[in-house]
Amino acid sequence: MNAADARRYLRTQRHGVLSTLSLNPAIAGVPCGSVVPYVTDHAGGPFFLVSALAEHTKNLRADARASLTVFDAPGNGDVQAGARLTVAGKITPVADDDRLLARYLRYRPSAARLVALGDFTLYRLQTHAVHCIGGFGDIHWFSAAEFAPPDSSLADAEKDILAHMNADHAHNLREYCRHVYDRTAAAPVITGIDSDGFDVLADGELLRFPFDPPVTDAAGARAALIALLVTFREVARRAPPTSGD
Repeated sequence: MNAADARRYLRTQRHGVLSTLSLNPAIAGVPCGSVVPYVTDHAGGPFFLVSALAEHTKNLRADARASLTVFDAPGNGDVQAGARLTVAGKITPVADDDRLLARYLRYRPSAARLVALGDFTLYRLQTHAVHCIGGFGDIHWFSAAEFAPPDSSLADAEKDILAHMNADHAHNLREYCRHVYDRTAAAPVITGIDSDGFDVLADGELLRFPFDPPVTDAAGARAALIALLVTFREVARRAPPTSGD
């Protein structure tokens, strides 16, 4: 697994174990884990919506050093047989950023009620290093520079791309869901797009569609989205007829 694969893997996961340095006098300074949902930003870093009352938030205010660990959960229960990744760095509050908050709420619309409470704040993990295990013997450390995606203008173009796709190309989103995940989605909505791929909320389920190679602007994203459709339709055209056709 190379650095780009590791970054794509982080983008496919939705929850992880956040480890912060405890303030509890009984275990002061000991890493303490909590399960948190997250979304990745355009730079590939995870960010979170956290409550001021949470233990991990109190810990972070005292010491920003932390890590997030994500991992597969294979059906056989052997978590060490699957991939896992730890992003280590510092987690700090995000200054008022309406665009980042909008991205979080597109992925996690139910969090709108938390925002309304007033004590929830966005925090972002500033990546210092990444430890990734892709399988037996496939173990790597990556620097922040290695883990970062290519420079991209998609953060500026994202709002317009999503509006266009959701308004004019819902039928294409249904094709993506059907061909890649065998899902029949009644009302799919594209929630985000970045250099590594895009995500679709398909009747309540988040589905990830990767770009390979990465794209860096709106024109590249459009070309990649069209290329996916062309591939799907070519596969469908070549498929043998089912019995009864």
